Amino acid sequence: MKITDIEAVKKAVFNRPDDANKGTLGSLLSICGCYGMAGAAVMAGKAALRSGLGLLKTAVPKSIYEIIAQSIYESVYFPLAENKNGALSKENIDRLLEEAEKSSAVLIGCGLSVCDDTVAIVNSFVENCTTPMVIDADALNCIAKNPEIFLKAKAPIIITPHPGEMGRLTNSSAKLVNADRENTACDFAAKYNVVTVLKGAGTIIASPNDDSYINKTGNSGMATGGSGDVLAGMTGSLLAQGANAFDAAAAAVYLHGTAGDVAAEKFGKISMLPTDLIECIPQAFKNCGF
Repeated sequence: MKITDIEAVKKAVFNRPDDANKGTLGSLLSICGCYGMAGAAVMAGKAALRSGLGLLKTAVPKSIYEIIAQSIYESVYFPLAENKNGALSKENIDRLLEEAEKSSAVLIGCGLSVCDDTVAIVNSFVENCTTPMVIDADALNCIAKNPEIFLKAKAPIIITPHPGEMGRLTNSSAKLVNADRENTACDFAAKYNVVTVLKGAGTIIASPNDDSYINKTGNSGMATGGSGDVLAGMTGSLLAQGANAFDAAAAAVYLHGTAGDVAAEKFGKISMLPTDLIECIPQAFKNCGF
């Protein structure tokens, strides 16, 4: 197992040509958020933009559109129909899939909620979407009882579970996952043909073909709700810009941890916030020579 480093970042981050435009720097469709969880969509979207994305397209329930639109000016928005609990309705599936085909990558799951509607949306994306995807958080919980659906995927997939989510995916527990992190991530990646990012101290990035990394950047100040949303946005951004799934995941994890180390130096581990990570992403890129 290799250790992530600046060279891993250079495999996924490309120098911008002088004639670059938003159309050549990737578009990310972010399907995140529900009533009560608008912040997850905001953090993922801002992190994606800070990571060099050309165009962010944000699909959210109508009830939280105004909140998010006041926080991210740079995105285009799709305020969509929702169910009675403020989660995206499954009646949006066809429109979302159509928009995904016009995008370079898809991020789905941050603050999405788990209900019949979101389960239907996530399942449909895994089975039908041909655009590379990052699947995080509630989207993983939506398919936890049926991980075999990954075998029906038509596009490269990166999953980014924390130990609790991985425990649900493997019918295990966070404690057992953490007791054998490397094998758990590598076995899942190989079995279900998905790049697996098992988050935590020493994040594991495993590809389906037995290639793997362990990450050494980052610190305990990142152990706060929202840090995972930042990582998901960064990963989706690099994927949208043209990196392959494994390289995008490894680079995003390294950069995310590096941003965390910059934030810890600036704010201290106790006081730093996930939003501080986003503001430290530019320095993380600079530290890697970009």
